[in-house]
Amino acid sequence: MMKILRAVWMLIFIGIGGLSGQYLPLDRLEPVQFLSGPLMSVIIGMLLGLLVGIFLAPWLANWVVRTTTWLEQRLQKIPLSEIFGGALGLIIGLLIGILLGSAFSWFQPLATVVKIIGATLLGYLGMNIGAKKKDELFTMIISLGRKKKESQSQVVSEGAIPKILDTSVIIDGRIADIIETGFLEGPVVVPGFVLEELRHIADSSDVLKRNRGRRGLDILNKIRKDLKVKVEVVEKDFDDIAEVDSKLVRLAQQLNGKIITNDFNLNKVAELQGVLVLNINELANAVKPMVLPGEEMNVQIVKDGKETGQGVGYLEDGTMIVVDGGKRHIGQNVIVVVTSVLQTAAGRMIFARPKLEIKEDDANRTKLNEVNAIG
Repeated sequence: MMKILRAVWMLIFIGIGGLSGQYLPLDRLEPVQFLSGPLMSVIIGMLLGLLVGIFLAPWLANWVVRTTTWLEQRLQKIPLSEIFGGALGLIIGLLIGILLGSAFSWFQPLATVVKIIGATLLGYLGMNIGAKKKDELFTMIISLGRKKKESQSQVVSEGAIPKILDTSVIIDGRIADIIETGFLEGPVVVPGFVLEELRHIADSSDVLKRNRGRRGLDILNKIRKDLKVKVEVVEKDFDDIAEVDSKLVRLAQQLNGKIITNDFNLNKVAELQGVLVLNINELANAVKPMVLPGEEMNVQIVKDGKETGQGVGYLEDGTMIVVDGGKRHIGQNVIVVVTSVLQTAAGRMIFARPKLEIKEDDANRTKLNEVNAIG
């Protein structure tokens, strides 16, 4: 390392000597007039710089090593945050000092003096203040970064329609899964009167109601803490309205939002008053797999149907299957053939017949046709 530093200093002195050699008055000296000329002046200057470097380079190299070692030892004892704060303060102070000098550009000598003095004093002042106020400085930088992110997210969500949750959909719990999948955009609004109704249900003397209310509060906490969606609690109430459903409709009209519910009656009332509704039951029905007439499926008949001889079974997603002639197969798994599908607001209903009975009917119909043909 010392050899490298000495070589660097030697090159510096040779370069300085070469540049200074151009100004040597060799043509005025009688004994060395034969050495006059631009090239010879540069060469002589480089030689003189080399001689000076031979004497001064070792001392300068040692000085650089001692200085850097001393600085390294001092800096190791100073926390990195304090160094960073001091450096940032120094840069700010230097910039202010330079800008202050630029104000006197109309008088260049004064501007130069002000730049030098201002940069020195303000740089030193900024370094000390930055080192001492490092915690506040970092807090300010972090807060600015957070504000920038919030403004960006606000721009992204600007124009999004608020989604207002009602009590039934919160207690249902599926809304948390829907939000978690990322299909629901825009701010989620929880009215204060809905929270109040949940608290009353959670404090009910009835065990079932109490459990439902507490489940709803747990779902809300999960949405607010774990899921990446903006949740707003609106404390606005309507004293002139008694029913919670009517309050929800009024709030949706004022916020130009949509109501998320699974209450069929609220769905109809809101639609009559021009409020858009997102019914999660309709969503669940929409994402169920399509079933076409003629498809076969294995169904367990669990109970009687409304009509004579009917049996009722259910798919894994809860879809009801009404099987004609399935009463005598209650408790059994039967392969059925879909005959028709009925879509209602309450859900999807599938009608089917046992496959064996269809085969028997086809066989009987074939024999009957043969008999008619013979006759």
